[in-house]
Amino acid sequence: MISRRYLRTKTMQALYAHGFKPFETVAAAEASLVQTVRNFYPLFLWLFSILPELTYYRHNKLEDLKGKHNPTPEDLNPNTKFVDNQVIAQIEQNVTLKKLFPKYHINWSEDTDFIVKLFHIIEEMEEYKRYMETREGSYEEDKKLVLDIIQHVFFEDEHMRWFFGEKDVNWYDDYDEAVTMLYMNISDFKQKKGEECKILTLFKNPTDDESFCRKLFVKTLENDDEYEKIIESKIQNWELDRVIGMDMLLMKMAICELTEFPEIPVKVTLNEYIDLSKNYSSDKSKIFINGVLDKIIVDLRDQNKLNKTGRGLFQ
Repeated sequence: MISRRYLRTKTMQALYAHGFKPFETVAAAEASLVQTVRNFYPLFLWLFSILPELTYYRHNKLEDLKGKHNPTPEDLNPNTKFVDNQVIAQIEQNVTLKKLFPKYHINWSEDTDFIVKLFHIIEEMEEYKRYMETREGSYEEDKKLVLDIIQHVFFEDEHMRWFFGEKDVNWYDDYDEAVTMLYMNISDFKQKKGEECKILTLFKNPTDDESFCRKLFVKTLENDDEYEKIIESKIQNWELDRVIGMDMLLMKMAICELTEFPEIPVKVTLNEYIDLSKNYSSDKSKIFINGVLDKIIVDLRDQNKLNKTGRGLFQ
């Protein structure tokens, strides 16, 4: 399931883009944001579906070798350890995925070349070569190989990122989050669960998570002028137009979260937006944003505007 960090990032990107679309209504921008978030889940499913396709390709290749002219003993009695991988079999037989793949139109019939290339990359892995040194294995060994493939091929191969980025432009940025979610999901697979291993959903709590995304977007826009004045009052020896646009946006979102979301601890909000600045703004932004937000938090607390409901939420 996607994280609040992901939702904050997508909201930030939507707010930034909206600033360059003067004729776009807030309602249209909000709907686009929600659709972008929902489009993450098909990427997660596409990644899941690759693994059975790899064993399907390898099985067919081994069958072809058996039928060639003058097959070798190895051709006639091949090592099928990868084809028989128990974890990949669980994915192929999973009752939830059997419903989700057709629902989201997951089909590799037009991209078989990609699967072939991907298998050739995998068979060059040292982890794969060690795995195939024996014909018999265990469930844990099968799972380790699958996780190694995700870690060393799915995460590291830039062609995979570009392949999915061409399917959906948002998937290029979403790719690492989706691969991480896949890794976490398969790490939780258990042999005894068979075809009923749990498949992660998009949201932990669909109502709360989508509401968080929508509210953060709309309230940040609604209170834009107010938040800007709050920030301006805390910037000493700086003119407002000298502040990097992304820094300003992140601070406005942080103020919104501090004042509009009573269930989120102050420290969580502060840390989240400082971390976002590391990835999306300048090298010095984290220090600048931290200093400004610290001052704002003090004022909001003194003015009883930190409406936090629960022990430890003010920390």
